[in-house]
Amino acid sequence: YNDSHTEEPSFLKNFSLDIKGHERVGLVGPSGGGKTTITKLLLRFIDLQSGSITIDGQDISKGTQESLRRAIAYVPQDPLLFHRSLGENIAYSNSRATHADVVRAAKTAHADEFISALPKGYDTLVGERGIKLSGGQRQRIAIARALLKQSEILVLDEATSSLDSESEKYIQEGLWELMKGKTALVIA
Repeated sequence: YNDSHTEEPSFLKNFSLDIKGHERVGLVGPSGGGKTTITKLLLRFIDLQSGSITIDGQDISKGTQESLRRAIAYVPQDPLLFHRSLGENIAYSNSRATHADVVRAAKTAHADEFISALPKGYDTLVGERGIKLSGGQRQRIAIARALLKQSEILVLDEATSSLDSESEKYIQEGLWELMKGKTALVIA
């Protein structure tokens, strides 16, 4: 991969990474080292210039982005929330989810505690991009959404890097639960 907007040489030349099913792999390195670029390539937010990425032997460039994104649950550093209710934000990943499913995912992600304390609970509107929530609260909603999605592959892109220690403790517990039985790529 070479970013065409810069004169930088390709930093992923001859790069190879093999992750087995149900394996948890961490990518650790300095800012600007290419960790997030690898995530963007995996999710096809950007395309490869050469080489391939395969999942279960299938080249991801041959399938649709929609089918790829169904297979992968993604929890970014700054999750995107919609100007909708908390319940709708969690259920966004699974159109068949019931309210009980949403509450169960929120409890596992340690989000139910703060949601239940709100006057409108799961019907509380979060504001544009989740502005009415703290960073830790947004992360817990993103984890609940990923839990509800029930994908086999999980990508965590610096999911706790900007949080206070109390929020990080709750989120770490939710992340361990989320990773159970999944193939996980964790970027730190």
